[in-house]
Amino acid sequence: MSGELPSGRAPDERRPDHRRPYLMLPPPVRAAAAWSAAVILLITVASLVVFALVELRAATVPVILALLGTSLLYPVMPWMVGRGLGRGPAAGLTCALLVAAVGGVIALLVNSLVHSAPQIAESLQQAGDRLAAWLGPVGEKIRHALDNASGETSSLISTVTNGVLSGLGLATQILTGAVLALALVFFFLRDGHRTPQALRAHLPAGSAETVIACADRAFEAMAGFMRGTTLIALIDAFFITVGLLLLDIPGAPGLGALVFMGAYIPFVGAFLSGTVAVLVALADGGLGTALWALGIVLAVQAIEGNILQPVIQSRTVELHPATIMVAVVAGAGIAGILGALLAVPICAAGVGVVSVLRGTADPAHRGQPGPQDAERVDDDGVTSGQE
Repeated sequence: MSGELPSGRAPDERRPDHRRPYLMLPPPVRAAAAWSAAVILLITVASLVVFALVELRAATVPVILALLGTSLLYPVMPWMVGRGLGRGPAAGLTCALLVAAVGGVIALLVNSLVHSAPQIAESLQQAGDRLAAWLGPVGEKIRHALDNASGETSSLISTVTNGVLSGLGLATQILTGAVLALALVFFFLRDGHRTPQALRAHLPAGSAETVIACADRAFEAMAGFMRGTTLIALIDAFFITVGLLLLDIPGAPGLGALVFMGAYIPFVGAFLSGTVAVLVALADGGLGTALWALGIVLAVQAIEGNILQPVIQSRTVELHPATIMVAVVAGAGIAGILGALLAVPICAAGVGVVSVLRGTADPAHRGQPGPQDAERVDDDGVTSGQE
């Protein structure tokens, strides 16, 4: 009797633990495990979505480009409809104007770059020689990099010419994507006002209103980015080109075209196009001319950052510079130059959606007419359903 416990169990016998295994862990460990599982699941889903978008880029890229084009052109629709033009003819006329404008801009840019490419390539080689003489071994490395860049630039014309003959497959893909994007722009412009009704018909009432609010905010963010960036790019390219022409720098129109295209890739594009302009000025006019060119580029960039962007893009989603840099690098890593171009507007749209879901969207942005609100805007004036 003395060797037994009062309960009748042996000394080494223990009560079994019937708790669930995760309850046996300390609370901090359980919380860390739950957050880790959530993060892993989120990363996995995001990776699968990105993989699907990249694999289906023949369809997804035209859709994204069509959304960006629609966001840029949509304010024209209420103006045309308000003057008695049906939504179908208004969308068709807008698309025709878009084709004319894009074709003219592309022709101007290509013409400027093709005619200026030999001058820019030669100037880059001369700039590399001067830097090699001034900086020694470091300059030799810079010269080698500039020689490679100038070699690629000088082969631009032959690449374009050969591409017409040997790159018909790529040209066909580009043409097909452009036609698809243009057709989607037409349908988005004509039928975008029907989006809320379609969402309300297929989603519960509360969810439908949330989705509509998110879509409206994302559309507004993309529209603000496209309009603001295009206007800023035109202003930057104009003033930098005028400054380079006043300095009598060769290839100034081509450098202005580079500035215009680089404006759509924040920070990186402006840095690269400005660097090329300064190096060309260094090769052609020496250190003094290069300093003047640097001053012009820095002055235009300062005016852009402190005056133009706050005024022009004040009503869009504001992204931290670090967020923009990460988005550009990630987009370039996923889809090259096209990914870098599309990364910032997509990121702005995503931030706008998050702000709506968190209930922190700026009240000044609420009630802005987008494609989802066009039915209400048109009903105040003319009938939106006329075709």
